Amino acid sequence: MDCRTIHNQRAKEPMGPATDDTPPVQGFELAETDTEAAKTWEPVSNRRIRIGIAGQGVCGFGAAFHFQHRPNVIVAAVADLDPDKRAKLATACRCETTYESCEGLIADDTIEAVFIATDAPSHARLAIAALKAGKHVASAVPAVFGSLEDADALYEAYRASGRQYMMFETSYYHDDLHRMREMYRSGALGKVIYAEGEYWHYFGTPLAAHEGWRTGLPPQWYPTHSNAYYIGVTGGSFTEVSCMGYPSTIDHLKAENNRFGNPFGTEIALFRTSEGGMARMGVSWDTPGMGGERGRIRTEKGTFCGDFNSGNPDDAAPVITRPPLPPGVEAGGHGGSHGQLMSEFVEALLQERTPLVDIAQSLNMTVSGIVAHESALKGGELLKIPQYTL
Repeated sequence: MDCRTIHNQRAKEPMGPATDDTPPVQGFELAETDTEAAKTWEPVSNRRIRIGIAGQGVCGFGAAFHFQHRPNVIVAAVADLDPDKRAKLATACRCETTYESCEGLIADDTIEAVFIATDAPSHARLAIAALKAGKHVASAVPAVFGSLEDADALYEAYRASGRQYMMFETSYYHDDLHRMREMYRSGALGKVIYAEGEYWHYFGTPLAAHEGWRTGLPPQWYPTHSNAYYIGVTGGSFTEVSCMGYPSTIDHLKAENNRFGNPFGTEIALFRTSEGGMARMGVSWDTPGMGGERGRIRTEKGTFCGDFNSGNPDDAAPVITRPPLPPGVEAGGHGGSHGQLMSEFVEALLQERTPLVDIAQSLNMTVSGIVAHESALKGGELLKIPQYTL
């Protein structure tokens, strides 16, 4: 089965359940939960972490990662600027304490960690505030919104805090990327010579968002779904980029009609990787048809596109499965990644270790897209990318 067949099959999968007659926003189709695997789950601690959830969002994002169903977690408080959304979030999380602002929640001394599920332009500001308040942070993507200065400020706040930070990049727990990462870590792939990642999300009409932040958004400012298909596999980074953009023909995406003055509806970036290889990463808002996040890699020891192929018909791909989720925790959306990301963050805090999507990977995934957009505005000029390490 070739990559085209795999991708077309994925595109034909039925949309998941919705709360009304309209289908869910792309990515929020619910994956099947492995209830048999849940029977093998074992807790790593008896301790319970008090977590605050900041933001309900248009998609019910704050409750969509199932903190409220996880043993070891107490959802101690929730916040949203909108009273109706705040009430819905409190109900979904079975939480009595609510705040009218995220700042109020962050100031609550009884809360140990915060999940930031607000609009993307506020992620860095709230994460920095939470770290400075002595709280661990989980954040929706992207880590920062178009600002290299915010990236540096978030990095310094993390380093000064002694707390953990994890960006909830959903591609990390796609079944294929999880298997790529485990094989790479075992040495079964060697170096990644070439990687491709794609995030296709058609916005023929504007998607509702707080203060319209999604309308006309530079595609490479939202790069992590695609960039994860290298950084999430290897833990490496991109060191330089040349990016090209295509001016959108959709009215609400045109430069004169969006807050960013951004002309591009599609941006395709060619990166040099920290291993010396290459990666092509694309993000598009204005190409209808097959959507979603997907990727593939070519390595020293074989190709992984849907599954691993070494070129030797006698080589069988290893059987690799994602960690079991606790009973009662759903796999959720984005290919069943929601429950996995939440569980990884909680277990990292319980085990006092660095989470999988650490601050360096979070920023390296995000900042490379910011520089890529700058390159596109300069006609594809080759630009160096800032590097972040633990």
